[in-house]
Amino acid sequence: MKTLLKTCIAALVSLGAVAGAHAQDKEITLCWAAWDPANALVELSKGFTEETGVKMNFEFVPWTNFADRMLNELNSGGQLCDLMIGDSQWIGGGATYGHYVKLNDFFAAEGISMDDFLPAAVYAYSTWPKGSENYYALPAMGDALGWVYRKDWFEKPELQEAFQAEYGRPLAPPKDWNELLDLAKFFQGREIDGQTRYGAAIYTERGSEGITMGVTAALYAWGFEYETEPGTYKMEGAVNSPEAVEALEFYKTLYECCTPPGHSDAYMVANLDAFKSGTVAMQMNWFAFFPGIYKDETVGGDKVGFFVNPPMKVPGSTLGGQGISVVSYSPNQDEALAYIKWFAQPEVQQKWWDLGGYAVHKSVVEDPGFPDSQPFAGQFLEAMSSVKDFWQEPIYAELLQAMQKRVHDYVVADQGTAQEALDKLIEDWTVSFEDDGKL
Repeated sequence: MKTLLKTCIAALVSLGAVAGAHAQDKEITLCWAAWDPANALVELSKGFTEETGVKMNFEFVPWTNFADRMLNELNSGGQLCDLMIGDSQWIGGGATYGHYVKLNDFFAAEGISMDDFLPAAVYAYSTWPKGSENYYALPAMGDALGWVYRKDWFEKPELQEAFQAEYGRPLAPPKDWNELLDLAKFFQGREIDGQTRYGAAIYTERGSEGITMGVTAALYAWGFEYETEPGTYKMEGAVNSPEAVEALEFYKTLYECCTPPGHSDAYMVANLDAFKSGTVAMQMNWFAFFPGIYKDETVGGDKVGFFVNPPMKVPGSTLGGQGISVVSYSPNQDEALAYIKWFAQPEVQQKWWDLGGYAVHKSVVEDPGFPDSQPFAGQFLEAMSSVKDFWQEPIYAELLQAMQKRVHDYVVADQGTAQEALDKLIEDWTVSFEDDGKL
């Protein structure tokens, strides 16, 4: 009997070793953009490997090439990516063209509830059609466009005195876009600490999505809507409303009066460089970059402050951020789904925030201590309460390029009027939606 018992135990140990070896053999690849939050995700994901034995590989692509590279991968049915953290605008195409696995049954089986995440994040990052209960991603990285300013300059007594004398109010973060413009004008060309400084670094880039993301920060603050009624694709009187025209004119004014020299093709990195080099008093950029800015030895810490995109007619912030999806062409869907399950846990979401990722799980962001957990946490939560996104239609790339052209031609190339730019944009989008069978 002892011999038989020893044999059974040896067999069980051997089976366990084989199972462990198989787990160690498993590996999956997560695809995303190459930026600071991706580095945080690598660190976070070590916990998944420790728990499951599944090795994590990562394919990170610079933002300038991210959309082209990854959309080509999806459209070709490629098997590079098991998990995709794709932009919010991709969710429509991911669902419609079958690139992403529908997650409803998996969520139900594993007890993952979308009610545990911020509603705006679920709407933007997970659902198609929008607002439905069809889920193709788990909210992964909350983000919105915000602003960073040189707090140390704002606190200089001589600048405070000069600003008060000129504008009749304290030198402080703006309450609306008029005050933002005043601040930008005040700092434009001003000598501070022996160097010439400039007002604001804003988005002007033509090639990908930059100027659209910047212009919409103004448009949304003026109450911009894409349609007269949601779901109708009727844009006349919405896209080219008087408020939209005024907002676009305002953005052009800000560009012409108060940006650094040569800032005509700028997006995320160019704005970061302008701020970190001490060139500008303010920059617009994604909240995702704020942890890195705060840690920067030159301009971070007590030298830097943050504020939400200012309202004008209404509160409004341009949505960034992404959901995490299982790629339908992946041969490793079980392991990819296991990662989704692991990532959705409240304790993992908390660690994600602690490492520099932007969790949107309610257990994290609704904790009473969250607003004080980082210097920008309260502003992030405020921004996420009033975010708006670009079209998430499957043809979004075509719609985006039309807007890039029209607003860049007006704001940067100084062609035509704001009214003409928006009227032409409606013409472009109408053709696109007609071709897509929506009109």
